[in-house]
Amino acid sequence: MQSIPVDTARLGVLRCAITPEAKISNFETQEVKKDRDGNTIYTVAVMVRQDGRRISVIEIAVAGEPKGIEEGQILKVTGLTAFAWAMGDRHGISFRADAITPVHGAPATGPAKAGGA
Repeated sequence: MQSIPVDTARLGVLRCAITPEAKISNFETQEVKKDRDGNTIYTVAVMVRQDGRRISVIEIAVAGEPKGIEEGQILKVTGLTAFAWAMGDRHGISFRADAITPVHGAPATGPAKAGGA
């Protein structure tokens, strides 16, 4: 699987859509996914809106629980990497970051309204 570094400066404003949730690796046993060092992997749903474009929501995985993140809050994503994957007829892109932190002083105004330009 090839990793592709992502320039977050070109993504526009990044806002939290869904607060951090532990990633489940086995839904039957509810076992959470861990990295090589034993840290729990969390996912954060992030709204991405470039100038003049529609909002996209991407899920970003990060090792360790990101602290202080609320829905609607502007986020700083450090070390974002995209990975293309395929399993049988299914394929997609997954995202992983070194860190996700809240931008302090930026108000959490709630989820953005859909449908705008």
